[in-house]
Amino acid sequence: MAKQSSKFVCQECGGQSPQWLGKCPHCGKFGTMVEEFDEPIVEVKGSIAVSPSKPTLLKDIKKENYERIKTGFKELDTVLGGGIVPYSIVLIGGDPGIGKSTILTQVAGELSKNKKVLYVSAEESLSHVKLRCDRLGVIGENFTVLNESRLENIEKASKDYEFIIIDSIQAVYLSDLSSSAGSVAQVKECASRLMRLAKSSDKTVFVIGHVTKDGSIAGPKVLEHVMDTVLYFEGEPQDSLKILRAVKNRFGSAQEVGVFEMTESGIKEVVDYNGVFMSEERGAQAGSVVTQSISGNRCMPVEIQTLVSKTVFGMPRRMPIGVDYNRMVLTLAVLERKAYIPFFNQDVYVNAMGGIKLSEPASDLAVALSMASAVKNVPVDKTVTAFGELGLTGEIRAVSFAEKRVLNAIKLGFKTVVVPKRNYEGLKRFESQIKIIPVSHLYQAIKAVITEEKDA
Repeated sequence: MAKQSSKFVCQECGGQSPQWLGKCPHCGKFGTMVEEFDEPIVEVKGSIAVSPSKPTLLKDIKKENYERIKTGFKELDTVLGGGIVPYSIVLIGGDPGIGKSTILTQVAGELSKNKKVLYVSAEESLSHVKLRCDRLGVIGENFTVLNESRLENIEKASKDYEFIIIDSIQAVYLSDLSSSAGSVAQVKECASRLMRLAKSSDKTVFVIGHVTKDGSIAGPKVLEHVMDTVLYFEGEPQDSLKILRAVKNRFGSAQEVGVFEMTESGIKEVVDYNGVFMSEERGAQAGSVVTQSISGNRCMPVEIQTLVSKTVFGMPRRMPIGVDYNRMVLTLAVLERKAYIPFFNQDVYVNAMGGIKLSEPASDLAVALSMASAVKNVPVDKTVTAFGELGLTGEIRAVSFAEKRVLNAIKLGFKTVVVPKRNYEGLKRFESQIKIIPVSHLYQAIKAVITEEKDA
């Protein structure tokens, strides 16, 4: 078989070269030359080139209704948008050792009860995979393991299987490419071949990808556009709690979050979030406020904790965990300017409990209240929750899904909720179940939950 020709293309300007160069001769950028295959040209008499595909009218396209396949994990099904969409390609990324192989081994064991599953282990031997399956209690009659790293051989071996799991994309290579396995060129081209395999052969493909500490080199970031769904495992290696986040999903919400716990017998899903994102001592110490956070289609209570201490440096420190740094700095500026609470000589540390990341502006009010509570050293009652977006003028702006947030607070036993005034009209019917405090400005919210009697 003749070797397919390739070229090196600059990822910045698109300049081409027949060989690899450290510096692009067209734009002068370093390290941007990536090897790519030459596209074959189909020649026809009387024509330069033709494409095998033809345009189709939208009304002539037949709609196919796919029945989603359950994975055995409700949390994973939720993050995927309700289950696995057949003939799709899914990427699960994360730091090495965080649990990607573990959860996919358990999913493979569940799927193999009714489907034929091929687990391609490009990094581990067959005996190592067997040891992990024994530890996890995975037994499947249709669970087949293949120890192979050459993609051409993987494609040949996958003909009779409905589900294919690649562990991992960094260890798989194409022999036509001269670069080593794990390089950017290998990762991108292998992912494209797997995508074509899934679409043309009616197979569902799961791909495991390791993320390097600097973020993206030779990792899943370079192939996210090829995938139908991109999931990321987050969490500290020493922490048993892991968060699975959907970064991209063509078949559902890209804001879903799943919570899992790593145990000796494998990964288990966490359904009750009360003990995950909220501490047992909230309300006893200053600087703690709970907000109702929306992630995809679910609402979760998240406790925000703030610690302030007098600075010993010329410039005070601002250190958020799980909260956007820029929004934290803006909140501090509004508290100083509009609520007259000084932070110029205070180090401020903000933490969202459980390792979750709060990206929506609806958590601004809870962050501001936790900061005010910490600097005044006045605890906020544990039965109080708050949500709302904070403007630079100190106004509390309305947020979406206000009814869903209040219903979740009622369900969890909260007695008081601080809401934006513009959301109050749609929440009046819940006043018999929970005390609703509408506020239009930040100082009103601070006065409502941090009273002078408590401060005294």
